[in-house]
Amino acid sequence: MKQSQMSRTHEPPAKNAGERGARSGEETGGAQDLASYDYDLPQELIAQYPLPKRDGSRLMHVDRAAGTFRHRSFRDIVEFIAPGEVLVLNSSKVIPARLFGFKENGTKVELLLLKNLGERRWQCLVHPGRRLKQEQWLGFSPHLKGWISLGAEDGSREVVFESDGDYWQEIEKVGHVPLPPYIKRDDEADDRSTYQTVYAREPGSVAAPTAGLHFSPEILEALRAKGVLIVELVLHVGMGTFLPVKTQRIDEHRMHSEFCTVDEEAAGVINLAKAEGRRVIAVGSTSMRSLESFWNGQNLGSGSKWTDIFIYPGKQIHVADALITNFHLPKSTLIMMIAAFAGLDLIKQSYQAAIDEKYRFFSYGDAMYIS
Repeated sequence: MKQSQMSRTHEPPAKNAGERGARSGEETGGAQDLASYDYDLPQELIAQYPLPKRDGSRLMHVDRAAGTFRHRSFRDIVEFIAPGEVLVLNSSKVIPARLFGFKENGTKVELLLLKNLGERRWQCLVHPGRRLKQEQWLGFSPHLKGWISLGAEDGSREVVFESDGDYWQEIEKVGHVPLPPYIKRDDEADDRSTYQTVYAREPGSVAAPTAGLHFSPEILEALRAKGVLIVELVLHVGMGTFLPVKTQRIDEHRMHSEFCTVDEEAAGVINLAKAEGRRVIAVGSTSMRSLESFWNGQNLGSGSKWTDIFIYPGKQIHVADALITNFHLPKSTLIMMIAAFAGLDLIKQSYQAAIDEKYRFFSYGDAMYIS
């Protein structure tokens, strides 16, 4: 069979044995320097809309051991995962976290809900914050209002909602999909479904676990039919996904906490696979962070916790043997995580190849499979 463009193999320039492999970025130096994670991305490669079909995206297969990457289709993911291997999904669901409120004088203010504090109280971000210099009421609809507090040190505030009915049902009606700022358009009706994985169940995220957006029901069924074991965990994506790294040394950056859960059944399936030498494939950085947060040094624990784990070159990854992920922003903690997994040099080379091949980047963009 003639090799198609989508299956071409790229091999980075030859290196000596000490520079090649899954930790090459640590050995070549500069892995703690924020500037090492920067790259130039043409704006036209930032995906503004999803593709018509979830599983229709491109897939770059990065082979850590060989130091190569191949251009494939996401539907080929079924080929890459063997019977008995474990696929780990994050079933967190995106909430309509973007609200537009009005002061009594009619001034418009935007809120982004971040964390449910209980009893109708939420941690939130306000834009523009300078318009709210004192605690006051904001109106969101004829049936919903909220009392907004002054800002905390991290820039967040608290809002306490009041409604003449179920306040959350009203938020579901008037809230907007919290599309990330690099998507330069207002959210549309279709985003309510497309900016959500097909297996999303647990409401709580303010950004989608985007690696999972590529999975269609047909892909998941094909994997199950093949004998792949699929387990779910939950990590609710929060404030940290919006915050840039500001320290020049990345190991001085501090992550915001996010709530995650791994149940006993999922932990048992994963631990048995690890004991028997079967691979565990994490879908997305959120799944990877959750797995590492529950690693106790010998096996995977279970339960619920707040995690502020930060994975970057020099940190060992214990649970996942492969990772499905999207292409990430320059200087982000997400690109640092995949550099920890695949090596900084190989990730830089693969990202440049993605740019050269005009891959679609970020939330609604194409995918990467790192094995």
